[in-house]
Amino acid sequence: MKQAKFTKSDVVLVLIILIGLTSAVVLIRWIDAHRPGPASNIEEERLYLNTATVSRASLGFKGLAADWYWMRSLQYVGRKVLNFEGAIRLDDMGQLNLKLLAPLLDAATTLDPQFMEPFQYAAVVLPAVDKDAAIRILKKGIAANPSAWMLYHNLGFIYWQQKDFAAAREAYAQGATIPGAPPWMEAMKARMANEGGSRGTAREIYTRMSEQAADDIVRNMARKHLMQLASLDDRDALRRLMEVYRAKVGRCPSTWREMESVLRALRVKVDASGAPLDPSGKSYVLVKDHCGVDLDPKSEVPVK
Repeated sequence: MKQAKFTKSDVVLVLIILIGLTSAVVLIRWIDAHRPGPASNIEEERLYLNTATVSRASLGFKGLAADWYWMRSLQYVGRKVLNFEGAIRLDDMGQLNLKLLAPLLDAATTLDPQFMEPFQYAAVVLPAVDKDAAIRILKKGIAANPSAWMLYHNLGFIYWQQKDFAAAREAYAQGATIPGAPPWMEAMKARMANEGGSRGTAREIYTRMSEQAADDIVRNMARKHLMQLASLDDRDALRRLMEVYRAKVGRCPSTWREMESVLRALRVKVDASGAPLDPSGKSYVLVKDHCGVDLDPKSEVPVK
């Protein structure tokens, strides 16, 4: 049997791999060793988040360090959510006191400016915590990735959330000029100018976010917003039908059965009791005396 021979280049390659793995282990241990304890104040934690220090310690493995900061940001938010009593939305976490989220995302995106997931997370989660930091991080990403039209969409989303439709329009207008940008970027520019605050614009934004999201958590957030928008349309339509019923009968309907024939004629999905279904499949609740309609408490559709 012929014995394998190693060339000089093979040995060099093996040494490079071993040095790289050793450096990675040393970096992770160094970061964990310098992580402050729970009693440390916020300034000490900011020192721990000093990207210049970590960049030097990374020995050239900045991508690995960026991944570490990205995972820490997800764990940080996850712990806050688990410790919070009550429901919380991904894009409405201002109550969680996420003081370290901006530095964590800033560190990840500084160490690896081509790492797209932290930029999208910054656009969705960070504005409710620190709007200025979210905008700054997205602009940093655009400067480092001038051909990434998706970052302009993320920046436009931040401005749209803040109801700064002029700035949102400008972000979409700039992104639409990038080669490879989809036609809907140009359409979003027009929407921001003409109907920035409409449900139609919100529906378009969350539809595109759901299509483009690299993260399942962001995609699920967009899906829930789309269900909410569909439910708002449903409830408006049902209230109008009940007002027509009251005009004819002289009172609001007391059960959904009284409107079953109309609902079926309009091909509205109903359950066995005749109650119309919301986008999550739960039955709407009839508010008898006010010609009103509410969500079932167990519905997956967000209340706000």
